[in-house]
Amino acid sequence: MGTSYTPPTNPDWWREPIERSELVWIVLAFSWCIFMFVWMIGWHFAGPQNMSNETYRTTIEEYAKKVDDFSAKYAIRKDDATGEDVVAPPPGSDVYLAAMQWQYRPILELKKGEKYRLHISSYDVGHGFSLLPENINFQVYPGYEQVTTITPNKSGTFAIACGEYCGGAGGIGHHSMLGRIYVKE
Repeated sequence: MGTSYTPPTNPDWWREPIERSELVWIVLAFSWCIFMFVWMIGWHFAGPQNMSNETYRTTIEEYAKKVDDFSAKYAIRKDDATGEDVVAPPPGSDVYLAAMQWQYRPILELKKGEKYRLHISSYDVGHGFSLLPENINFQVYPGYEQVTTITPNKSGTFAIACGEYCGGAGGIGHHSMLGRIYVKE
């Protein structure tokens, strides 16, 4: 049977001098932490995948009116698959998108290389906004209007998926909560 080692009890252990090799590792670890902290902040501005959002308080009724007015003003057709409005706002304009169980509306048609201010909010519960196949993800809550500036750089059809479990009734319909953005040349 082996014996266990019990370190000596010294209430003043913290007053003992630090060995040189330990001091070198402490300085290296601390320097690395400071570097990573600064780099994390800098990468937010330098990294192309990061989106800076503005967030405003709103009510569901106010936001629903903005979405309805936007859809009525810029609707160009009904989508063949869903029957939902396809909306084509002019470049540089404000674009409104609503998340609700279990859909995003309206379907957006944007121009490649043009800048838009995307407004998004939820009508009911917290949802996720995941633009596929791009790596753009953020959360959407009722009572908050998030605004971000986007410039589509590829043409094609992009899916919007809900990245948050939007619950209720055992989650029926969450898996099919999809929206669409068409980007034209």
